[in-house]
Amino acid sequence: MTDRATIEATDADRIRARAQQVFRDHLDLLSSGRTDEWAELFTEDGVLEHPYAPDAEGYEKKIVGRANLAEYIKVFPATFDVEFVNLRFHETIDPSLVIAEFNSVGRLVQTGRPIEQTYISVVETRDGKISRYVDYWNPLLTPETVSK
Repeated sequence: MTDRATIEATDADRIRARAQQVFRDHLDLLSSGRTDEWAELFTEDGVLEHPYAPDAEGYEKKIVGRANLAEYIKVFPATFDVEFVNLRFHETIDPSLVIAEFNSVGRLVQTGRPIEQTYISVVETRDGKISRYVDYWNPLLTPETVSK
């Protein structure tokens, strides 16, 4: 007979695996330029936050709603040709919460200049979708600064 703690642990493992897979899918879809599919990873009311984004045109600190996210991200493939590497998850008490460290390596599409970035992401999921994504990245490494 299975006890309640075992069932809860199994459920937590399943939820954690699903949340981490959604995060992997996010990286795969973004790096392959599949932005419409990427937006579908979010809940209808999903939020993307960039706390360290510069106060400059083209940078938004907070985007709310799947439709707005789709509009915001559609320029990504025309700006960046990157691969996401060195993905590392940090286990959390809440299995639906993902904390990940990773890097991007690649180039700026318009200039061909190389670009590398380090990220820490805090991602809340709900029913297999991203409900809130807080993306921490180095604001000193933007297309404008790398192109100079």
